[in-house]
Amino acid sequence: MDRKNQNKDKHTPVLLTKVLQVLDPKKGETYLDLTAGYGGHAMAVTQLTRNYKGCVLVDRDIEAVKSLQTLFQDKGARIIHSDFLSASESLQGEGQQFDLVLADLGVSSPHLDKASRGFSFAKDGPLDMRMDQTQALSAHTIVNSYSEALLSDLILRYGEEPKARQIARRIVVSRPIETTAQLATIVAKAWPGHSKVHPATRTFQALRIAVNNELELLRLSLPIWKDLLKPGGRMVIISFHSLEDRLVKQFLKEHSGNNYDAELRLIGKQPAIGDSQEIALNPRARSAKLRAAVKIKT
Repeated sequence: MDRKNQNKDKHTPVLLTKVLQVLDPKKGETYLDLTAGYGGHAMAVTQLTRNYKGCVLVDRDIEAVKSLQTLFQDKGARIIHSDFLSASESLQGEGQQFDLVLADLGVSSPHLDKASRGFSFAKDGPLDMRMDQTQALSAHTIVNSYSEALLSDLILRYGEEPKARQIARRIVVSRPIETTAQLATIVAKAWPGHSKVHPATRTFQALRIAVNNELELLRLSLPIWKDLLKPGGRMVIISFHSLEDRLVKQFLKEHSGNNYDAELRLIGKQPAIGDSQEIALNPRARSAKLRAAVKIKT
């Protein structure tokens, strides 16, 4: 078996070298990973801090949580099965603060690789897309029950899809739709001809964002993440599409700069991105943008 097949179910942490460079973990520092996933970033960070009892790992996906428990629980790390907003609110209520905070937004490789999770049009599976499989709302519900107007608005707003109205109409007249392959085929009919990017990419992104309430959770979480940083603490946020990155960029700009009440100092004027070597090894890095800030000491 070749290396590619051996590692197909692994999640390679994106922009790891840059994350470690910016976070600059030091022995004894505390660490909060709000999207810990399968522990790639967390393993690298805690190998430097050696402070497992000061490590909190959050994920809303039960499969990821089980993996984190296997890797970290015996070492004393705290593992929370929750979306990052609920976890952040709880930690804030406890009066917790951390030296290092990381949020790697978006989906992990196992989400995309497992057809049964329904995230990818490249692998035929049920229309699911739930990061938290205990929640009721799924892509199947949206695709098969939302009105044409709601679907069109959702696909335009979250997918920035110029043919949102046409795609919504095709979805409604094609119901019931049960699988990712069915949906991808329906969407593709709105885009005849060939394209570098699969024509269903934006629609699938929009559905995933809606199912998991991603943008609203991020918008509400950003102020809390700032408060969860100790003075001198470093925060890294990795986003994967323009809607996420816009929220992060605007928030960091508002709370940094030369204003008398600025609480953050930006690390780097431009977002960090993957180099050609990393993108070749880990295609997920192609769209990743890393923004970072340090809490100003008071």
